[in-house]
Amino acid sequence: MYCVGIDIGGMSVKAGVIDRDGNILKKGKVVTDVAGGDDKIISDIGDLVLSLADPKDRDFVGIGIGCPGAINSSTGTVDRAYNLNWTNVALAEKLARKINKPIKVSNDANCAALGETMFGVGRMYSDTIFITLGTGVGGGVILDNKLYEGNESKGGELGHMVLVVDGEPCTCGRNGCMEAYCSASALIRETKCAMLANKDSEMWKFSPSLADVDGKTAFECSKKGDKAAIGVVEYFVKYLGEGMLNFANIFRPQAIILGGGVCAQGDYLIDKLKDYCKDRNYGFEGMPRFDILVAQLGNDAGMIGAAGLIYSDLKK
Repeated sequence: MYCVGIDIGGMSVKAGVIDRDGNILKKGKVVTDVAGGDDKIISDIGDLVLSLADPKDRDFVGIGIGCPGAINSSTGTVDRAYNLNWTNVALAEKLARKINKPIKVSNDANCAALGETMFGVGRMYSDTIFITLGTGVGGGVILDNKLYEGNESKGGELGHMVLVVDGEPCTCGRNGCMEAYCSASALIRETKCAMLANKDSEMWKFSPSLADVDGKTAFECSKKGDKAAIGVVEYFVKYLGEGMLNFANIFRPQAIILGGGVCAQGDYLIDKLKDYCKDRNYGFEGMPRFDILVAQLGNDAGMIGAAGLIYSDLKK
């Protein structure tokens, strides 16, 4: 038994043949031809699937798709995907015309959450929160081994919980969102501000110009004892920790899984987050604690999790 998992990105579409244990048996990718429109992209996806699997094979049980944007998973429709220029695209229906197999579609961050919980670092847990720290902050919620998507599949926008009323502007148009404080973009913003305020900081040696600043600058210099860098890391941990505590109070997960480039800091970041949350009693005295884990599936999480959409259905 196997599925094809598909991860649609703004630059490329990745696909893999995924077995029941989440192993990738084969994989491939094509360029995302945004200029060609949705029909061209979907046709290319169909060709990619056919290059990896035979629709006549009874062991081929379905196609799972992770797509950016607002998705209605019950209909397999992409209501809006800004980086693809898609509006009300019947993705599952159109692909089914080319490949007659069960097709499931969900938001790409949801798929990554499902992948990490079913087949990755969270596979020993039934209730997890997945947070990805990249240019923005995304994620997904798994409750009782099921992907929680909310009304019209539009839930799970974890990055747009407000941490600071009237705070830093967010790309969504609001102010004070978690994304505005916990993304790699926010980390870089705060690093630059700290460097400008501290001209003797070690961060200027690590990143000689502001254009050189990245998500590692403050962390690497904080390890050397630089006070300005330590301040940036403490700022980042505080807001990320508060966001995690909020999710713990709402969902009471067994584990919170963190993904994204910032997590390359490993235990240096995780230990600080554990200390921050422990000091605050994980919300309330006597409440169950949660483990804090680093995602392990990397860039394949969305593709593997997309296949998980099909395998989850087979369990019902």
